[in-house]
Amino acid sequence: MRRAKARAGPGKVVGSGGILGDKDRQLLWPGSEALRRRRSIPASEHKGEFMGASRATLRNPESNQQSLGATAIRTESRITIASGVAEVWAYVCDVGRWPEWAPTVLECRVRGGAPLQPGSRVDQRAKGIFGSSRARSQEVTAVEAPRHVSFAGPMGTSAARWGMELEPIDDGQTTAEMWIEVDLGGIMRAIPAGILENRIQRVSDREMAAIKAAVESAPPGRSES
Repeated sequence: MRRAKARAGPGKVVGSGGILGDKDRQLLWPGSEALRRRRSIPASEHKGEFMGASRATLRNPESNQQSLGATAIRTESRITIASGVAEVWAYVCDVGRWPEWAPTVLECRVRGGAPLQPGSRVDQRAKGIFGSSRARSQEVTAVEAPRHVSFAGPMGTSAARWGMELEPIDDGQTTAEMWIEVDLGGIMRAIPAGILENRIQRVSDREMAAIKAAVESAPPGRSES
């Protein structure tokens, strides 16, 4: 089912979703098994506004039921949002608003108008190279409202998974974590894992900052509309 891939210059990854290059423009996530929910993080660890990355190349998180192989990477980005879990959950699950925080997404919808549930497909029109655009799709692999949602879809020549974990903390705030796992394959194996991990990390950090800004600036009730 893989498409023919174009050649990539140094430091770039070319795949079904375009280029992940110096501007970190293309991140696509592939089909694979759903992950069990990760262990909740105590509120005492969430004092800072932006928790940053807990980078873990080639690691096997103790809460995961599947071990990451020697060619897998994982990134995590955490941030504290000054809104309740319900508001954050509503915003993250409103796929039509993903273009507000995901830099490569132009349009997004759940196929057939279905609810966001395991097995649903999230179809996107994504930015390509040289001003082009292309269709891509992700599978919803898990939904546990209002705490956990995860997806799977292609990232270039690799298989990957990503998800969001929400945890309420004091004063009506929410700690949100975005995790991404990539099983390196094809030409992406030629890229040093640390370099690719750093690029993915930068994009997810920006996306989390954008989600925080959008939710915190929304009028009461707007994120649930």
